[in-house]
Amino acid sequence: MEGMKMEKSSNLPNGEAAGNDEIKSPFLIGVAGGTASGKSTVCKKIMEQLGQAEMDDTQRQVVSISQDCFYRELTGAEKLKAQKGLFNFDHPDAFNEDFMYETLQRILKGHKVEIPSYDYRTNSLDFENVLVIYPADVVLFEGILVFYFPKIRELFHMKLFVDTDSDTRLARRVPRDINERGRDLDAVLTQYMTFVKPAFEEFCSPTKKFADVIIPRGADNTVAIDLIVQHIRDFLNNRSCHGSTGNMALYVNLDLGGGSGDGAMGLDAVYGNGTYNAIRRFSTLCKELTMKGNVFFDTNKNLPHH
Repeated sequence: MEGMKMEKSSNLPNGEAAGNDEIKSPFLIGVAGGTASGKSTVCKKIMEQLGQAEMDDTQRQVVSISQDCFYRELTGAEKLKAQKGLFNFDHPDAFNEDFMYETLQRILKGHKVEIPSYDYRTNSLDFENVLVIYPADVVLFEGILVFYFPKIRELFHMKLFVDTDSDTRLARRVPRDINERGRDLDAVLTQYMTFVKPAFEEFCSPTKKFADVIIPRGADNTVAIDLIVQHIRDFLNNRSCHGSTGNMALYVNLDLGGGSGDGAMGLDAVYGNGTYNAIRRFSTLCKELTMKGNVFFDTNKNLPHH
């Protein structure tokens, strides 16, 4: 994106390095789902449970980024449409795919990046309030279409889909848009029926098949969030013990559903069964909940390794 400053790497307190020092390559987690499904809240709860929410930005091991920061800049005509609620912000064309991909690539290389915040009241990027993303061990990237773009989807080491009932999502969206984004009721409902609902069915919902893990009921699903938090905590503990880059390839190739023999054995050899057993517990609990007919946490059956 023109005008955005993508700084060169330099030594930073939480891990970016120069020269021959190790580069911190994060575990990248995509969090998708429909409007007001609870994506941001799920990420917030994960951050809180890991003790990262109130931490200084330069010291965080886990950071969360919204796809909304990658809306493209609108033309004059599009801004007029947006003011009347006639622009489709839920369509893939509303996003700057190239800038999104470039930014995630730089994050994966351990660089500090700067991205604009997004002003929902003016439907525009806010370059005065730039968000600085420092190198971290785990990056949560959430948005309605984070799995839609193939080259971006392939960057994620884990993909979560927050699956919340459409009536619940609408009930959440209406007061949010009125109270936080300055919209009126008629405009919110018109936009929902004209753009949001059709776009969800055409672009967002089909990407559920790409998810490694599906979280029913969103942030209300405390069992699912606890399991994901434990998975991240195990990763952070193992990275702190075994270095920042050497274990990444083995870790991200491990299946959440139990793993293939080669990947599991490699991780077993490095960690002495620690993380592998944690993932086995993770998978076993999911299966037990499913067998009891009380599904709190669904693994996506569309993937061949599940």
